[in-house]
Amino acid sequence: MWKLLLLCMLGVSNALGPAEFTLSPSGQMKVKIPADGFSRVAIHYNVNQELPGVTGSRFGHDLVTANGGFFEWQSTTQAKEGDKIHYWLWGEKNGQGETQTDLSGIIVSDHTTTQQPTPKPTSPQPIVTNKPVGTASPTQSGSGAVTSNSNSQTAGLSSGVTGSQNGSSGGSSGGGSGFMVGGSSYHGPSKSNTVNCQSYPCLIFEDDFNTLDFSTWEHEITAGGGGNWEFQYYTNNRSNSYVKDGTLFIKPTLTSDHYGEKFLTSGSLELWGGSSADMCTSNMFWGCKRDGSVDHPINPIQSARLRSTRGFTMKYGKVEVEAKIPTGDWIWPAIWMLPVWNAYGQWPASGEIDIMESRGNINYHDDKGVSQGHDSVGSTLHFGPGYPFDPYEKAHAEKHLTTGTFSDSFHKFAVEWDESMIRFTIDGEELLKTVPPQGGFWELGEFDKNQPGMTNPWRGASKMAPFDQEFYLIMNVAVGGIGYFPDTWSNTPSAKPWSDKSEFTTRDFYRAKNQWYPTWNADNNDGEDAALKVNYVKVWKMKP
Repeated sequence: MWKLLLLCMLGVSNALGPAEFTLSPSGQMKVKIPADGFSRVAIHYNVNQELPGVTGSRFGHDLVTANGGFFEWQSTTQAKEGDKIHYWLWGEKNGQGETQTDLSGIIVSDHTTTQQPTPKPTSPQPIVTNKPVGTASPTQSGSGAVTSNSNSQTAGLSSGVTGSQNGSSGGSSGGGSGFMVGGSSYHGPSKSNTVNCQSYPCLIFEDDFNTLDFSTWEHEITAGGGGNWEFQYYTNNRSNSYVKDGTLFIKPTLTSDHYGEKFLTSGSLELWGGSSADMCTSNMFWGCKRDGSVDHPINPIQSARLRSTRGFTMKYGKVEVEAKIPTGDWIWPAIWMLPVWNAYGQWPASGEIDIMESRGNINYHDDKGVSQGHDSVGSTLHFGPGYPFDPYEKAHAEKHLTTGTFSDSFHKFAVEWDESMIRFTIDGEELLKTVPPQGGFWELGEFDKNQPGMTNPWRGASKMAPFDQEFYLIMNVAVGGIGYFPDTWSNTPSAKPWSDKSEFTTRDFYRAKNQWYPTWNADNNDGEDAALKVNYVKVWKMKP
């Protein structure tokens, strides 16, 4: 989704960890973590498999009692001396959550004198927020190929899936395509790391949602609001994400349906979790704990955001999602991609690929009178050396239906990219194609001209940088927030009930529930008119 990097930074404590791993005489792994003032600590880990950032892990445990200055735990995980444990830690100290990521340690014998592994330095995490989609003009400025179809625009793109035997695992190499598909159980085509492609395009991943496969899809759990002070919090339950009749539903509901109305203004929403399956995934913007008051209620909407980090990431290739977008005022569905590694730095330096974004509003128009509701969708690339330098308008296009809406039926939203271009399509029709010039996205963005003296984060990389690294897929339904529903745009019959300049956006939004909630049609069809419906996700390797 559209993101703006704020000047606020979230520091990561170096006091948390590291962990020490030993093998007991009985063959069980023992974990020892310094308490150092923490009241509880959670560890997420893989054995001999890298674990970037706070992505989903194979194993995890919550440690709530320290003895002698350490949290200690004996795992039943199958491991042996010399195995490498990749892990990240979360801890709570003085009521605040702290995270340490990208750590690793070696399992040694209980009888061996060990040295504690040195944690990999964790850079402060920039807080990001979404930016409203602007309407791209038919003629783009700057170098690079930018073409336009009758209701579309073009700008440049690239293609791949995390490195395996089928391609490079490159982060910035730009050459070759790679695919990583994993998971222990799956009902559909093989997700093994070896894909035996005899011809191309070669389908290497498919989920048709006969079941909700948790070995592929990880739920994000946070109330941070995506950096835009959105009005939902993301959770993992079958009220907000479920499969039925071969379709994935991502459906927003009222928080009060679960906790009651009083909870919003007097309760405390705690998402810290007690195991790896329900652990808060981001504490940015107080994402793991929110206290409600009359003027600042707890996020009044429950929803879901799923990411493919457990199942696949991709660099070069094609991903297609057949989906039907929601209907309902201020609902914000998105199908998009973020980089696994942030190989070129924090957003937007490492890029973002927005396959589809839309608004569920029924009668919603921008300040030029163009409809921007559920009859309109947009595709975008984000890139730049850092906030606020993100010339997304050079790689953005919108599709507006003249009859019907994108909520009426399923549509195929796809992105295809390789070493020379990135292309978005809707139902097979090209919407946007971005072909960067020889100077890459730095030249396309005209940064030398518009921001002289700035450092090019992609110097020495391929011309497709930052889109020459592995990305993962995200599907979510947000609601409201700041930026994506501009104050100057008009909604009928009820105007936007909050101002982006107000400090009481959530309060004002929820007080107008009698205006917007009826448009969600919650009393009919189990409220599924307000859901993003996904029929399938498919990924192809396009060439050897």
